[in-house]
Amino acid sequence: MTSIYNNTVYNGLTSYWDFLFTDLADPRTNSWPLISSPVPGLTIMGAYLYFVLNWGPKYMSHRKPFRLTNILIVYNFLQVLVSVWLFWEALDGAWLYNYSWKCEPVDWSWTPPALRVARGFYIYFLAKLTELLDTVFFVLRKKDKQVTFLHLYHHTVMPMISWGATKYYPGGHGSFIGMINSFVHIIMYTYYLLAALGPKLHPYLWWKKYITTLQLAQFCIAFVHSLQLLIYDCEYPRFSLFFILPNAIFFYYLFNDFYNKAYPERMQQLRKQKEQKDTKAE
Repeated sequence: MTSIYNNTVYNGLTSYWDFLFTDLADPRTNSWPLISSPVPGLTIMGAYLYFVLNWGPKYMSHRKPFRLTNILIVYNFLQVLVSVWLFWEALDGAWLYNYSWKCEPVDWSWTPPALRVARGFYIYFLAKLTELLDTVFFVLRKKDKQVTFLHLYHHTVMPMISWGATKYYPGGHGSFIGMINSFVHIIMYTYYLLAALGPKLHPYLWWKKYITTLQLAQFCIAFVHSLQLLIYDCEYPRFSLFFILPNAIFFYYLFNDFYNKAYPERMQQLRKQKEQKDTKAE
């Protein structure tokens, strides 16, 4: 009796697993490395969090920080190239010519244009995994203040979201977020590349705070663009808004809080404006 019950439970769990990770998946992308099962990706994420929160800091506790200058130059240069490629693929393969800015379903066909977009999603997902090295380098360089909740949340959530998009909906309306995010990363990693090249360029890097402003604008644009799914019948899953909209709001809150703490002059300006309004009201 127990054996029959165990077999029934096992078969039920297996069927549910197959339904979630095979039947619902896009057959064009589901066989690609790291996509068919969530286990490899979750293993990478678990190892990442264990390193940056536990093993890495312990390992570095009695060691001098690594400089990693050449590694950082090569790494940031490659990230710029990948971001440029992703941005161009999104523009040329979708949003400039083929996609509607208001409403765009996923093209599930095996045509070259549809597969090009799906491939872009996959490369975007792989890029999110490589960006985990941002935190690894912070730990090895003992830049502990950079390993914030915002940083860890962003680097943990984005690979999981991009994995899900690649596996289930590689194309359509949701690709807009990846396009604008790739554009922001072109600017961001260009800044990191110039900073890694040495102190001679540091006086010209006064525009760092505007990267955060650009990121805040990104979340607002993504929020408004995604809201169109509530207005138009795009044949794109509206349930995706349960992931997109709360994350856009939460990211905006976290980045705005970071901006206010990193650049306190903005808060001072806001206080002065409020005091002036209060004075006029009196």
